[in-house]
Amino acid sequence: MTLTREQEHEIEALRATRHETKRATVPALEEILYRPLTVLDHGFVRVIDYMGDDAAIVQAARVSYGQGTKRVSSDRGLINYLMRNRHTSPFEMCEIKLHIKLPIFVARQWIRHRTANVNEYSARYSVLDREFYIPDEEFLRLQKLERRTAPAQLDLLGERERPRPAATAAQSQTNKQGREGVLDADAAAAVIREIRRVSATAFTVYDKLLGDTEHPGIARELARIVLPLSTYTQWYWKIDLHNLLHFIALRADPHAQYEIRAYAELLLGIVRRWVPLTAAAFEEYRIEGATLSGTALEVIRRLLRGEEVDRETSGLSAREWRELQALLGRE
Repeated sequence: MTLTREQEHEIEALRATRHETKRATVPALEEILYRPLTVLDHGFVRVIDYMGDDAAIVQAARVSYGQGTKRVSSDRGLINYLMRNRHTSPFEMCEIKLHIKLPIFVARQWIRHRTANVNEYSARYSVLDREFYIPDEEFLRLQKLERRTAPAQLDLLGERERPRPAATAAQSQTNKQGREGVLDADAAAAVIREIRRVSATAFTVYDKLLGDTEHPGIARELARIVLPLSTYTQWYWKIDLHNLLHFIALRADPHAQYEIRAYAELLLGIVRRWVPLTAAAFEEYRIEGATLSGTALEVIRRLLRGEEVDRETSGLSAREWRELQALLGRE
């Protein structure tokens, strides 16, 4: 990711500005306010503003006049209870506004979450930067990758080490929306060259269609139609905490596409800074927890009674049976 000198000065000026306030603030989040946190090759996430903290959730749940209680343990217990029993409205009392730069194909997945306020950069009125996403060749060649975020980024967000999703590249023959298999080094390099060539050519055509002072081109709203889905766009995205956690639960999942998962994991790091008690409860009950059907729960009861249970007698479909076996570590 590259910022112009002017953009860097704008961010520095914002971070140097101080405002007196009586509202609750979170020092750990103030530390990264306005700062671009890098994602992928040219993307970033910036925290622009926020409202509320863990105490605001407790306050809303108890409809109290103060900010929760004087004991963190009491607040933690209530937040755990709310998360465990899916009492969601208190979490909606907190909101955050983010400035996000992301490839268009990621944005089109992202916008499916219709519970946020969005204002996107308009290529009808402005010229898009010559920036497009190129997958890391390593992602095309290796079947599994560990976290690749720079150490400084991990320190900044306080994220614990967790495996990256499988980074295979070949189209799955059984999952229409997934990757399966690996490419060898030569094939991966050829793919990268082709993606880079096609993307660069598209931007060259885009620039030509826009024209210049001597040779006026077509309208920007038409010139943009030649650009690839890898082109970077930007938007401001404002969302409440409950719906943000729902987004993270879906998009930080190992089955999510790597590129959007990279953003979701970064957002989880931001949530850890913003509302640490809520983040811990979310990871305990949603990320690391599981939801079972009544039939699956009965299978577990039968296993605990010492009964032999197979797929045919379980009442589960083949897929449900595989998922339950994986959940119990019995593959």
